[in-house]
Amino acid sequence: MITRHFSKSGLIILAFGLAIAAAVSGICWVIYLHYPQYRLPYHDGFAANIADEWKAFGGTWSIVDGTMQNDSDERGAKLMAGSTHWEDYVLSGDVKLLGTDGDAGFIVRSSNEEKGVDSYSGYYAGLRTRDNRLVLGRAMYDWKEGQSVAIPGGMRAFQWYHLQIVAFGCTIVVSAAPTSTPGSFTAVSLSDKNCIRSGRIGLRSYSSGGAWKDVRVRVATEDDLRDALVRVPAHRDSSGLKSKTDLPYFGSGSRPSTTNLPLPAPASSVQAISSLSLAAPQTRVTVRGVVILTKPLYVQDSTGGVAVNGKSLAPVKIGEEVQVTGNVLPGYYSTHLQNSTVNALWSHTPVPPVSITSAQAASGAFDSMFIELEGSLRHKTPAPDNSLVLDLESDQQPFQAIVNLRRGDHLLQDVEQNSTVRLRGICVSDPQYTHQRFPFVLLMRSADDLEVLSGPPWWNTRHVVLLSAVSFILILVAHYMQNRVEHWRWRTILEERENLAHEIHDTLAQSFAGLGFQLEAIRDRVPADIPVVHEQLDLACDLVRRSHQEARRSIVALRRDSDTGMDLLTTLERCARKMVDRCGVVVSAIQSGNVRVLPAALSDALFRIGQEAIANSVRHAQPTRISIAINYNDSDVQLTVEDNGIGFEIGHESAGFGLQGIQRRTRVISGVAQITSSPGAGTRVTVTAPVPRSRRWFEWPFTLWQTYWRYRSYAQARKQMYSGPDRG
Repeated sequence: MITRHFSKSGLIILAFGLAIAAAVSGICWVIYLHYPQYRLPYHDGFAANIADEWKAFGGTWSIVDGTMQNDSDERGAKLMAGSTHWEDYVLSGDVKLLGTDGDAGFIVRSSNEEKGVDSYSGYYAGLRTRDNRLVLGRAMYDWKEGQSVAIPGGMRAFQWYHLQIVAFGCTIVVSAAPTSTPGSFTAVSLSDKNCIRSGRIGLRSYSSGGAWKDVRVRVATEDDLRDALVRVPAHRDSSGLKSKTDLPYFGSGSRPSTTNLPLPAPASSVQAISSLSLAAPQTRVTVRGVVILTKPLYVQDSTGGVAVNGKSLAPVKIGEEVQVTGNVLPGYYSTHLQNSTVNALWSHTPVPPVSITSAQAASGAFDSMFIELEGSLRHKTPAPDNSLVLDLESDQQPFQAIVNLRRGDHLLQDVEQNSTVRLRGICVSDPQYTHQRFPFVLLMRSADDLEVLSGPPWWNTRHVVLLSAVSFILILVAHYMQNRVEHWRWRTILEERENLAHEIHDTLAQSFAGLGFQLEAIRDRVPADIPVVHEQLDLACDLVRRSHQEARRSIVALRRDSDTGMDLLTTLERCARKMVDRCGVVVSAIQSGNVRVLPAALSDALFRIGQEAIANSVRHAQPTRISIAINYNDSDVQLTVEDNGIGFEIGHESAGFGLQGIQRRTRVISGVAQITSSPGAGTRVTVTAPVPRSRRWFEWPFTLWQTYWRYRSYAQARKQMYSGPDRG
């Protein structure tokens, strides 16, 4: 009992301790993730071509020469990083506008980001070329400009500016200075009573491309806020979100432009792109459209798309409206323009993709156009020019997609084979890309143009192997736990029997011994001239003596030697010798076959069967000899207990409790019991039980089922055993 209680207590304490440790670890991890200084200080990895932690919301983001660039004029394109639990911090970095008619800068304390203009909750500070100002305001899926200040000398595109934003409490201070003249600061501040207290950081541009580098974030202090406020002119109002101008706002960068735009060519000389297929080769033509890809350059208007080639093309961005003049070169499905000149006209909303099927793309009707379609990913193959080739299939139509990994390959590492994806890109049928193997190839602008709709089917080779390995481990664990439970169960039974034997010894047996001693003392004091009393006292002493012997036999039957090194035959022999002590009965024991260790359940059942057979012989058969034999065969074990006593007539009326117990214990171990006896010829009890063989790995799943039925049979046998008549 002590061992059992200690084991249960130890398991409970261990489980409780593990649960507390897991709960504490989980709480600590959650607290760490919500800690305002989680992963601070921070410094970008653009110089090392690493941007794993950044997530794009619109735009075409890529790392070029150690700087993060948005090569798109999309309005409100964002690239976010950091934690929503960052509170007071200082954000600094260099920013450069890649256009003359827009703005670019940083987002602070942001959350709930979505794709779209001002689709986030947070603050934005940036440089705007449309009115040459440093702006600071708040976006809550709308725009409220708080403060702005004119930049002395005007704002210049394609020039680096260093921005520093201090967000401390409900005060935000922004300062900007050209990196070429770092001492000429322009600063503005904002105090927001109902401020946003925490949020991520981000890069953002509007109607213009942008470039960012050396982005750093660290924890802010009151000294940082004090030093930043020194740069803000004292007369500047910074007490709220309000505009200082009557000009309309439809977004953070939608102030009317004052930029002098180039004049487009006369409309009479501009052709539709779809009409180029009718022009003679090498004809000089002019088209106007929106840039849909920069490298290589593709332009699209409302009628179609065209590939543009030239020796020295002016740098343009996705979304810009351009005017292209070049020589017509007929293609398979669309026309190319060679020896072209490109003039950027103005910023334009990027062309949305045309959603089509793979069969429509294979027809060539959408060649050189920006399309969107779905497919199933079959393979990913790295290309030598830092790009990735995706082999896909849709409606049994194979095709390829090529994406330039200018932001690293992390965005596509987690896309598994056979995943269903949605892709956006330029549909091309040029043999330069198709190699006559596919009807079309998709040129993707960036890895952000791939969206995973659903993962691969669960039932694949990898998952089957993983499931098999996990199942095998679980089977081994279940088998181990089953053995441990079996061991604990039998140990508990033996301990209960041992305790019951001690209780009988300390109560009933000792009482019989004391009672006999008192009766003998009374008999010695009774005068000899009263023979009737002496006769009654002698009878009582003899009855007490026999009851004491029966109690001793019960104690012997309940106890089993705990010496684990003792085999079954030796244990039975010692038990028999204790039962027949001073009775003149000879006990012999022999064993044959390949002696081996039996399972605990089988060994205990055979011991109890043999013990019951020996006890029945001693109590009822009046033998002079008892023999015990155990024969170990390859697949079973046979126990035989035989005496030369008076025997009995086999029949239902003779089947006492002891014999019924032998039969029931035999059924529990799936054995067969044979009882042979006749009056005057002694009794033989033979029990044959199968020995469980070592199971192979693929047989372990049946173990739990067999254990269930074995325990069920055991429970039924015990129920019948305790409900049957006591005729032993």
